[in-house]
Amino acid sequence: MWTKIKTFFKDSETIFWARLQVFAGVVFATLSTTDLTPLLPPKYLTLWLVFSGVVTELLRRRRAVDL
Repeated sequence: MWTKIKTFFKDSETIFWARLQVFAGVVFATLSTTDLTPLLPPKYLTLWLVFSGVVTELLRRRRAVDL
């Protein structure tokens, strides 16, 4: 099963992470049409953006051996 998943993402963690971010963005955009302030403070969006950037860079560097 894991081999099929890796093949679907062309053996790239960066592609997997990008598609996960798109999915999370769609979910967030859908949920943001309502007032989520009681459930999700705005600081968590900022934390997510920082976390997302760091993970993206780590995955990109992990894949590119010549960097």
